[in-house]
Amino acid sequence: MAVTTDDIKKLRAMTGAGMMDVKKTLDETDGDIERAAALLRERGVAKAAKKADREAREGFVGSYIHHNGKIATLVELNCETDFVARNSQFQALARDLAIHTAMANPTYKGRDDVPAEVAEAERTVLAEQAKQEGKPENVVAKMVEGRLNKFYEEVCLLEQPFIKDDKKTVEQLLKEAISTIGENIQVGSFYRIAIGE
Repeated sequence: MAVTTDDIKKLRAMTGAGMMDVKKTLDETDGDIERAAALLRERGVAKAAKKADREAREGFVGSYIHHNGKIATLVELNCETDFVARNSQFQALARDLAIHTAMANPTYKGRDDVPAEVAEAERTVLAEQAKQEGKPENVVAKMVEGRLNKFYEEVCLLEQPFIKDDKKTVEQLLKEAISTIGENIQVGSFYRIAIGE
């Protein structure tokens, strides 16, 4: 099947990938846009993993103040070069993460940032809840792990569903940006201030 210009435009809009990558992937998948999009995402994740060890010392601080003036956030988004830090796509990502932080109110950046005592206290509470539900011991352990993962999704920025597209996590959003922009991108620190909290 011949790949059309419209197919290329559509897939680029869906994935943000470069034109040559889009055309090549459409050729590989015989013009199947959905399969091509999935393949580009897989390749993007692989590229992102390769770039994860590169140092990200440049960046941009995204900010957001809610319309009522009662919530404000700052998110430090790091990249490798000042060229990317000045890029409007990168800056828009930083602002989107600031909006996300205002709405989703994460406590920690990632799972590794949750203090061991906090995770253990949550694990103990979840185990007790499962036991009170009368579950057998072997089921309790699985329930606790599942519920603990849910806890991490609620409190860890990188594991939260992104507010503008809840089919992907913030971490997946960053990996997509890495594959599109071509540099390592990491969230540095973030701050949320809310009146009365």
